[in-house]
Amino acid sequence: MNRLLQRFARKYNEGSQQDTQAKSKQIEPLSNSLQKNIKNLSALTGNSSDVVIRTFQGANSLPMAIVYISGLTDTVVINDHIMNPIMSDAEVNEAQQRNSYDSLTVIKDQILTVSSTKTVSNIDELMSSLYSGSTVILAEGWDQGISASSAKWMQRGVEEPSSQSVIRGPKDGFTEDISTNIALLRRRIKSPNLWKIDRRIGTVTQTDVSVMYLKGTANDLVVNEVLQRLDRIEIDGILESGYLEEFIQDQTFTPFPTIINTERPDTVAGSILDGQVAVLVDGTPFVLVLPITFLKFFMASEDYYQRFDISSVLRILRFVAFTTSMILPSLYIAITTFHQEMLPTTLLVSLAAQREGIPFPAFFEALLMELTFEVLREAGVRMPRAIGSAISIVGALVLGQAAVEAGLVSAAMVIVVAFTAISSFVVPAFNISIAARLIRFILMVLAGVLGLFGIMSGLFFLLLHMLSLRSFGVPYMAPIAPFIPSNLKDTVIRVPWWMMVTRPRLFAKNNYVRQKVNLHPEPSDKEKEK
Repeated sequence: MNRLLQRFARKYNEGSQQDTQAKSKQIEPLSNSLQKNIKNLSALTGNSSDVVIRTFQGANSLPMAIVYISGLTDTVVINDHIMNPIMSDAEVNEAQQRNSYDSLTVIKDQILTVSSTKTVSNIDELMSSLYSGSTVILAEGWDQGISASSAKWMQRGVEEPSSQSVIRGPKDGFTEDISTNIALLRRRIKSPNLWKIDRRIGTVTQTDVSVMYLKGTANDLVVNEVLQRLDRIEIDGILESGYLEEFIQDQTFTPFPTIINTERPDTVAGSILDGQVAVLVDGTPFVLVLPITFLKFFMASEDYYQRFDISSVLRILRFVAFTTSMILPSLYIAITTFHQEMLPTTLLVSLAAQREGIPFPAFFEALLMELTFEVLREAGVRMPRAIGSAISIVGALVLGQAAVEAGLVSAAMVIVVAFTAISSFVVPAFNISIAARLIRFILMVLAGVLGLFGIMSGLFFLLLHMLSLRSFGVPYMAPIAPFIPSNLKDTVIRVPWWMMVTRPRLFAKNNYVRQKVNLHPEPSDKEKEK
């Protein structure tokens, strides 16, 4: 066994060395020959028509070239702030007469009037700059290039979030541009303690990923764990934050999400102030927030903009709606199949009359209606918006009424399925609603086999599973299990803002105090005399 382990370790080390050597061979340094650099660049990009390579005579007849990708760059910046200064400034001529490297330094530090410049020394750095929207300047005799920022591409403007709308609150939402999303957070949190750590993930896509948190408030262990999990990701491309969510989440085989996603900047800003960490991915408006607890999925950003009593009532309503959407069909199946004695006589007679002539048992009846509704829901999401409403009308009115008249399902079952569907839309987080939909079918099967005993057994094992979940070290059911009284101020109910003096201790390991409120100030000397 030891020999096998040693042999495996030796092969693994040899493979790692070969991979390292292969990677080092791929990093080809730039040549001091302009024509060779252009030839290598053209071969590497397959002579793509959008990769523009323009050669010209620079200072003192120095052969030069600029390289950029059309569609990712601003041609006005290239013409006015790169080409024009290089070709018309006298300092470049003087520097070129002294040394070619003097001209590189002068152009980079004194001539170019763009926002940022840097040097690139190999093909990988050059290509990374090009695909980031920069313009690369090459010249004869340089074994380095100058990368000048000139990025500009078409992007969607800041609009109201489509998945999380509110009546009272900010109407702006994240976009697909990560720099815009970072600016939306910087605008809300004007603090030097809002730190940002950048990563680039994806060997092919080279997707920009940013981790943002409040230094001194967030748990440094959580931040380091997030960075370590991101660094372990080896994949060719990242196209959406859902890719990262599956890689860095604690538990994979669970219906409950352990990371929340949102496209509302105010929600992310509030989470960062509580000590949580935000992960932004370029190309998607959905930002990941972690660590998270189960109760956080029922909190909407609007809860903090309204009175505390109204917000508390709405939260309780969301919990009731979530529970209803998860167990109502299974309760109907269990009671009508095994526990008819629990119903009042009048209601039992009415249900029996409706079910007379129905060829299916209650379980298959509920399963048929639930599957039909899931198909209609998916069709409404995927169909164009112009006919999406027509699909809903046809499904709700035509199919439901026709099924009842045909004697396939009872009217009570249609009411149960409809109310279950409406209840599932009350929860603000869409991914937790999906979990309820999956659990609903499991409970229906248990109810059809064992009745109420099956439902209670399923809920018991579900509770045990939820108690075992963690989100970056934070218990999923906290602050209820484990019970933390100081964190109950913002859970099922929300206390007034002046009572939430401290941050949640689950997320913030430092700087617990959020505010200092003195509701009963000491009277002044003049007031005491009066």
